[in-house]
Amino acid sequence: MSLFGTTSGFGSGGTSMFGSTTTDNHNPMKDIEVTSSPDDSIGCLSFSPPTLPGNFLIAGSWANDVRCWEVQDSGQTIPKAQQMHTGPVLGVCWSDDGSKVFTASCDKTAKMWDLNSNQAIQIAQHDAPVKTIHWIKAPNYSCVMTGSWDKTLKFWDTRSSNPMMVLQLPERCYCADVIYPMAVVATAERGLIVYQLETQPSEFRRIESPLKHQHRCVAIFKDKQNKPTGFALGSIEGRVAIHYINPPNPAKDNFTFKCHRSNGTNTSAPQDIYAVNGIAFHPVHGTLATVGSDGRFSFWDKDARTKLKTSEQLDQPISACCFNHNGNIFAYASSYDWSKGHEFYNPQKKNYIFLRNAAEELKPRNKK
Repeated sequence: MSLFGTTSGFGSGGTSMFGSTTTDNHNPMKDIEVTSSPDDSIGCLSFSPPTLPGNFLIAGSWANDVRCWEVQDSGQTIPKAQQMHTGPVLGVCWSDDGSKVFTASCDKTAKMWDLNSNQAIQIAQHDAPVKTIHWIKAPNYSCVMTGSWDKTLKFWDTRSSNPMMVLQLPERCYCADVIYPMAVVATAERGLIVYQLETQPSEFRRIESPLKHQHRCVAIFKDKQNKPTGFALGSIEGRVAIHYINPPNPAKDNFTFKCHRSNGTNTSAPQDIYAVNGIAFHPVHGTLATVGSDGRFSFWDKDARTKLKTSEQLDQPISACCFNHNGNIFAYASSYDWSKGHEFYNPQKKNYIFLRNAAEELKPRNKK
């Protein structure tokens, strides 16, 4: 039976055997739980590239570890391996051939994990925690891009302890994305820079932020020709900006929308506003998912400017999300993101990664 095709009938009635007094809402969407999830908050998720047969999921956590699971078509998850840093792991990514995983950590280093030999070696060094890590595959070079709170963006060829290039950022790097030949980096103080990666990386344009609050996550989207054409940027104020690099009509084509908010929409009650913790674009349909500190995920169609779905509320924030390479699987992590400070941290609470069949729910409503 292929679960990323059909849903299992077990327990889908929503009532427990002993009446309907169950109050546990750690998995209100009845999605698949990944086995052996990390012991502390999960900061980043990434699925293997299409070059690898099957699906492998990587997660980095505040327990200083990075874990790898095989996700079978039945929905079963098999823990395969793990590696350690000496500080929380804030970013993970894959090489294009699927043989390596790159990890960025608060220990101020980045590592390259060879999955075949299960060996990890340091490949990058910063003067502060490394927040983002991306693999760049260009026709004439390949490298790893790291963004740090030391206000630099560095490019590494993985064989040398010295970077190929260092670019200064206006502020600390908070989030970044890469789809060749474009990179976008969002920093503290609402800095926003687009880079072009052809021949060698260089700054393309600084953009005045379309958002008024701290940048939290960013994801590049493609046009119909499969070329990167813009990005979605999320902030801590429950809002996402859709921004095209060279739109025909900037005033009309670029827009922002509110999300991950509750109450107070039509009333005088104050509105609860939550951070947008992650944005991911569906690799086939070009629709997008957002996840937030409110413990919900939502699916959106940016072209029709409509919401496709919002989940039930989980009992803790959703801290990260990603799609697998063909868009059949949506993975999301449920763990505390410290958005309400230390007094809301409960070390007894488990962290979860959930898998959901995403093939149908992210289709645009009226596909032309």
